[in-house]
Amino acid sequence: MHSKTIIVSCGDAVTPERAAALFSSMDADVRALKVPPNQALDAMRGASFDMLFIDDSDGSCDLAEVEAALSRGGSTTALFVVMEGGRAASVRLPVQIPFDFACEYASDDEVKVRCRRLLWPGEMTSDADFVHVGSMTINLATYQVKVAGEPVDLTFMEYALLAFLVTHPGRIYSREVLLSQVWGFDYYGGTRTVDVHIRRLRAKLGPEMAQHIETVRGAGYLWES
Repeated sequence: MHSKTIIVSCGDAVTPERAAALFSSMDADVRALKVPPNQALDAMRGASFDMLFIDDSDGSCDLAEVEAALSRGGSTTALFVVMEGGRAASVRLPVQIPFDFACEYASDDEVKVRCRRLLWPGEMTSDADFVHVGSMTINLATYQVKVAGEPVDLTFMEYALLAFLVTHPGRIYSREVLLSQVWGFDYYGGTRTVDVHIRRLRAKLGPEMAQHIETVRGAGYLWES
C-alpha cells in the first residue's frame, strides 16, 4: 500500500475531527477544508492529490462539475457523503473518474472500506495492519513507519526489531532472544548487533518514541507502551 493525499471538503456530517479519525489508520496525508465543495475545487487547482472527499449532505454540490474538474487531473478519485433518502436515491455515478458514495449516517467502518477500495484497489488492508503508539504509526502490511505524520527511514532489520518489540509490549527480551526472533537462528553475529540497532532506532524515532524502548540492566530490552 502506498501513501496517498486526500482533500476533504468538510460539512455537518464530516467535520475536520471526523475526517482526521477516519484516515488516522491509513497511510494518508489529509487536508481538511472547512469550505463548501465549489470552494474546495478552487483551492485544489494545481494541487497534487489522490482523493477528493466531499461532505454533500446538504445536497448543494454539483457532481457533474466535480467530475469534469477531476477528470482533467488524471487519476484522482472522489467519494461523496450524501443525504440519506434524498440524493442517495438518484445519485449518478460518474464514468470518467473512480467514484463512490456513502449516506450521511454510514458507519465510519463502511466509509473507510469505501475509501480504501478507491485509494488502493487490489491492495485492501484493515485497521489490524496498523499499530499506533502516541504519534507513531506502523504499517505492518508495507513495513512503513511514521512519527507525527513524517516517514521514518529505517533499514529492514531496524524495522523488524521495532515491529517485534511494539507487538510484544511489556515483556523483557534478552539480546540472545532478540537475535533469534528478529535476525534468525542462522545469524552468526554477536549480541552487540542488537545494541547498535536499538541505539539507531532511538535516534531515528526521536525522544518521544525512544523513551518507550527501555533497557533492563542485565536482562535485555522491553517496549513499554
